[in-house]
Amino acid sequence: MQRALAGSLMLSLGACPVGVFLMLRRMSLSGDAMAHAILPGAAAGFLLYGLEILPMTVGGLIAGVIVALGAGAVSRFSIQREDASMAAFYLISLAIGVLMVSIRGSSVDLMHVLFGTVLALNNEALLLIGGIAVVTLVALFLFWRALVAECLDPLFLRSVSRLGSPVHFIFLGLVVLNLVGGFQALGTLLSVGLMILPAAAARFWSQRVGPMCVLAVAIGFISCVAGLLLSYHAALPSGPAIILSAGAAYIASILVGPRGVLRSRLVHHRHRTA
Repeated sequence: MQRALAGSLMLSLGACPVGVFLMLRRMSLSGDAMAHAILPGAAAGFLLYGLEILPMTVGGLIAGVIVALGAGAVSRFSIQREDASMAAFYLISLAIGVLMVSIRGSSVDLMHVLFGTVLALNNEALLLIGGIAVVTLVALFLFWRALVAECLDPLFLRSVSRLGSPVHFIFLGLVVLNLVGGFQALGTLLSVGLMILPAAAARFWSQRVGPMCVLAVAIGFISCVAGLLLSYHAALPSGPAIILSAGAAYIASILVGPRGVLRSRLVHHRHRTA
């Protein structure tokens, strides 16, 4: 439980701010697609070395980078939009990955790859997740203004700076890195949940990007602690419990957040009566 808590908190530290930028770019479903896209690389590592962290991580990273760069290149050099090319790449990758795991492994191995085992994190996995969190925070610090500018007006950024195209691929690299880190704990199907749900919840509490990222990390922390406690006391799978806790925070934010449904209706009602 202590390792699971440390790993999930470090995941939140890196993944939640990345999720905010994904949401602001309207690429939330692209993040889900890239989460599935790492499966063939992880499956290749599994076929060669079994359930070893380093080979599966390297394989997942390579597969994710190939899919992200491939989909980005198709959208930039053809008439197809990025969401369509990403969907095509991820569907192919998901099918290949499931097929590769099924050839050699059992249904238990497939469940491990798809849903992860946060309670089985070891020192190597914690070091990997911690390293990814550090790299993510450093990259966000260095490219913060460019990332915010690209979210608001990518054409303006490209007209005034040479960072327009590079920062887009740097951001996609950060997404892949954090999905690979989340894969160790939550599997390919749930790793994107800790990235998107806290960010989506924070959107109902703030309009500014900086506070939104801080709130997303805080909501991620609370979700991880609540999910692990729920899994311990109710004998539930830890990964889904964490994501369900984040989902509960999202629903609560929709209802009671300053920009949520109830507050908006109350302000609208006051304006009408005034």
